[in-house]
Amino acid sequence: MRTRAIAGICPSLFLAALLGSAVPALSQQGQPDLPPGPGRDIVLSVCAGCHDLNRLTAGYTPEGWLTVTNMMRNFGAPVPDGEWDTVRAYLIRAFPEKPRPPAVLIPGPVDVRIIEWPLPTPGSRPHDPMSARDGSIWWSGQLANKLGRLDPTTGKFREYPVNPMSAPHGLVEDGDGAVWFTGNFRGFIGKLDPKTGEIREFNLPDPKARDPHTIVIDHKGTVWFSVQNGNFVGRLDPKTGAIKLTTPPTPNARPYGLAVNSKNVVYFVEFGAPRVATIDDDMRIQEFQLPNAGARPRRIAISPDDAIWYTDFARGYLGRLDPKTGEVKEWASPSGPKSLPYGVAATKGAIWYNESGAKPNTIVRFDPASEKFQSWAIPGGGDIVRNMTVDRDGNPVLANSLENEVGRVEVKD
Repeated sequence: MRTRAIAGICPSLFLAALLGSAVPALSQQGQPDLPPGPGRDIVLSVCAGCHDLNRLTAGYTPEGWLTVTNMMRNFGAPVPDGEWDTVRAYLIRAFPEKPRPPAVLIPGPVDVRIIEWPLPTPGSRPHDPMSARDGSIWWSGQLANKLGRLDPTTGKFREYPVNPMSAPHGLVEDGDGAVWFTGNFRGFIGKLDPKTGEIREFNLPDPKARDPHTIVIDHKGTVWFSVQNGNFVGRLDPKTGAIKLTTPPTPNARPYGLAVNSKNVVYFVEFGAPRVATIDDDMRIQEFQLPNAGARPRRIAISPDDAIWYTDFARGYLGRLDPKTGEVKEWASPSGPKSLPYGVAATKGAIWYNESGAKPNTIVRFDPASEKFQSWAIPGGGDIVRNMTVDRDGNPVLANSLENEVGRVEVKD
């Protein structure tokens, strides 16, 4: 990995963002008070080259640390090849996984089978899944700098490399079968031709729009995307390549998940504020205030009646917004306020989502008619389904970042 920052992202700083919580406080000498042991000096020298080690880790299981170190190795972290095992052993010993809320599993009337496929590149960190019209399952291998395709019938994989340090994030298929994706580290929207492997890049016109995030295509073929930390929502005309950007009225709104309703209205959630919003073709944004100031909606799904469903990651709730009246109704997620609801999809008459903070992770089904929950443990623990989609048969599809897998929830009708 190049140790310089690219598109405003330092590789080691990204590790801190990936791990995302505090370590022991800095000592008076300004150095982290990390436990002694072999590997400590490498952790200090590599990570401290870019960021404050006060934000190093919340801890992982040994299997989790294996995946995380594979992720950073994929991205070229400057650790000598012969030292990775030492670094990994140190992290496993010094930073074990912190306690997480136990999963609450609720029985119910629906029968499902959760199928998972391990990905061919270790430490890919599959971020978003995508289900193509031909039945294939795609994923963005963010830390492998690849897009991937799985034929679930044959189990055959194909991976498409993207430019180094692109860190593909969201992805979506257009009407011609091309795959559009966000180049999260290099500030561009990409278009992949799956037949040839050719990729076109459309650079975002504002340098502050450095981290394109989620991507959708509306019914007219227009490409829409969010830029979370840059605080933009953007649109791209696929015919001309022209890009327009706008910022929400709310400062630091952090636009995140997007979805399109039956009337071709684009909705998004603001992860930095308690708001859901719409954006029109003239780039005008209308915001809906959620009733709880602590709400932080992260992902969004739209049911056939055009109701807006969101996962409140901060408070552990599933919410529903009626855009006609502005009425909001919320339900506490089964595994509690620290269950971190994340990826969500609307299909087969229900809302399906992941509890990414529960141990093990769960798939939750919510029936809007009865307002009852049912939930299942994800095999292998799951560990963070950041987004969900729906396949051509109506089954929820997921990507499990830390488990390095894609999966499908087969719902037996």
